Amino acid sequence: MTTQYHDHTLPDSALDQLFRDARSYNDWLDKPVSDHQIHAIYELMKMAPTSANMQPSRIVWVKSDEAKQKLADLASEGNKAKILAAPVTAIIGYDIDFHEELPWLFPHTDAKSWFEGDEEGRKTGAFRNSSLQGAYLMLAARAVGLDCGPMSGFDNAAVDKAFFADEPRHRSNFICSIGYGDPASIFDRSPRPDFDKFNRID
Repeated sequence: MTTQYHDHTLPDSALDQLFRDARSYNDWLDKPVSDHQIHAIYELMKMAPTSANMQPSRIVWVKSDEAKQKLADLASEGNKAKILAAPVTAIIGYDIDFHEELPWLFPHTDAKSWFEGDEEGRKTGAFRNSSLQGAYLMLAARAVGLDCGPMSGFDNAAVDKAFFADEPRHRSNFICSIGYGDPASIFDRSPRPDFDKFNRID
């Protein structure tokens, strides 16, 4: 019997939207992002892989004028205007105690026991996997037709206190503004290295 293989490669138009033509925007068009779009982003990003399906990310979608101002006040000078202008900015955080959710998230075995008594290991795993989920979030946003502006210039401790006060085991990782990017706010794309510069196949 001949095995048939199907080519699942995305069309160039999709690859352009997700990668080649996608940019990190610094300013935003005056066009809102709906709660439906926010939910659509999450429904896509949650399907991407994390270690033992730990799903450690905890996200605050900063959308109201009051919340935007609160976040902007805790950001570097260069990021304040970006946050205020964006329709929504996601605070991608992580839960140090993600393992408490593993009995239902990863029911195949007692995965919770792998992480009990190892807070430093949990911090490492939560940070790594929430970073992955933040990248998935950006691809999901691009997939539904939105643009992104990821940022790390803010006071993490102050953001944790302001936005995760009721969840003291949650920590912020990075933030990402989402909306319809203003083409006038970007400069020419920075260089990208050829494969041989930073890769090898052993």
